[in-house]
Amino acid sequence: MTTTWCLPDKVQAMKGRWDMRVNLDDVSAMEELDTIKALRDTDEYGKQFSEGWELSATFDVSSIEAPIEGIVVLGTGGGSAASVNLLKSYLFDELKVPLVLNQGYSIPAFVGDRTLVIVVSHSGNTEEVVSSYEQAIAARAKIAVITAGGKVLEMARQNGHPHLLVPGGMMPRIALGYIFLPMLALLGKLGLAGDKAEEVAETIALFAALHQQYGLQTPLAANPAKQIAREMDGLTPVIYGTLPFFDAPAWRWKNQLGENGKVMAFWNAIPSLHHDEAVGWDAPSAMLRGYHFTLIRDAEDSDKMCKRVEISADILRERAGAVRIVHSQGTSRLARLFSIVYLADYVSLYTALIRGVDPTPVEVINLFKSKLGQPLVQVQVR
Repeated sequence: MTTTWCLPDKVQAMKGRWDMRVNLDDVSAMEELDTIKALRDTDEYGKQFSEGWELSATFDVSSIEAPIEGIVVLGTGGGSAASVNLLKSYLFDELKVPLVLNQGYSIPAFVGDRTLVIVVSHSGNTEEVVSSYEQAIAARAKIAVITAGGKVLEMARQNGHPHLLVPGGMMPRIALGYIFLPMLALLGKLGLAGDKAEEVAETIALFAALHQQYGLQTPLAANPAKQIAREMDGLTPVIYGTLPFFDAPAWRWKNQLGENGKVMAFWNAIPSLHHDEAVGWDAPSAMLRGYHFTLIRDAEDSDKMCKRVEISADILRERAGAVRIVHSQGTSRLARLFSIVYLADYVSLYTALIRGVDPTPVEVINLFKSKLGQPLVQVQVR
């Protein structure tokens, strides 16, 4: 993520307030603290997803021919990588070829002329993506590109690769509608996934309903997102999803707590964690009392999975600082997946705001970039 923005003086001025506590029902205080309007952009997920799906219809990939024996997506960060993981979970029992997320500087040895490589960089300048894109070209892979500009767009045009230009000017981690949906549409156009129009329409409609539950104007007493953020306050969050469909939302939730919430968080998935991580629940009680566990439940969880989730929650309630089970909402799997993503995004924002922290700046990422000599990620009001 190497987009260059302009950091307003207001952000610097607000830093002196970052040790202040904020009442989650104090709308004006949170709006003032949220300098780059991350809450507004989250409120508008329905609009963004509508635009993203409409834009996806224009993605011309007719030049990409069969056979395709594997898919590798080049992408990093809260937007691209999250979208790929969500796509893998969503299409787990439908996609007939392997789908691999590649986040490093190099590509797997199996990439060749029967591999579809999807290059995803919102900024277009992510150095890991540029490096691996160059190698995919050398490997003669079938390539499609999704970006808002930058070096990646230049390379796509120079090499004649199909590309979709998506809107920029926003944090990639809040741009899933412009990243996830084009990838889903691309797979549909290539015959690798079915028609998802109805599920997308349900998801967009669900955002409007969930906004009424989670949005800034809904008071704490009636707002599950604010309630979870308050429960997590002062504790280390751990998010548990379920395999094979709801591991990706847990991973996304953990990452959003890092980028938006500015807190350390962890994730894992049931049942695999019962074979290793769960032994850590025997840690001293003084340690376990410092953790908040969120367990995700979904309508497609089997009876065995439901039992594992409930038993896990029962054991943890005796040991941890707090435990909560959250249920996905919606009918289709796509809507249910994004119902958890939407809740997680709001929780992560409130987790920062309750502590008087602006959720947008990513100062540690900029510290890494400054030491690597890369352009810094800065922010501006759109």
